[in-house]
Amino acid sequence: MQQRQIQFNYQLFQNIQELNEADALLLQSARNNTNLAYAPYSRFQVSAAALLSNGEIVFGTNQENASYPVSICAERSLLASAATLFPQAYVVSMAVTYQSLQYNSNQPISPCGMCRQAITEHQKRYGHNMRLILSGQTGDIYVIEDAAALLPLAFTSTKI
Repeated sequence: MQQRQIQFNYQLFQNIQELNEADALLLQSARNNTNLAYAPYSRFQVSAAALLSNGEIVFGTNQENASYPVSICAERSLLASAATLFPQAYVVSMAVTYQSLQYNSNQPISPCGMCRQAITEHQKRYGHNMRLILSGQTGDIYVIEDAAALLPLAFTSTKI
């Protein structure tokens, strides 16, 4: 038997003022759009903003449904919009944040497993890494240079 280890690195920033200007603008844009989420069941409003390779910024928010599996996360709604509106452009950076109507929103949020898989597929489709900027409304911010690091054993077409 061999034992192996998977790990990844990320940057930790204590507040938005520590980010470079482009990342701070993208994160603030995502923070400003949390109120556009439709989250009457969880009361957990998630927003994502992405800078595309063509310079455009695209947004997504979570959209819940009484039939829970019909809901869509902010990250996947953003990826679908970006691929539809700008099919030749890839996501350079995506900022993800949230506003909870029940709890403090001061810890970074991370994409769910389904979103991690969708992000991995987007990177594979376009052949470019995606940076993630993960945050709450306040507090620490994580920056991950390659989103695929969040799903190291991803299901891909080469693993079928």
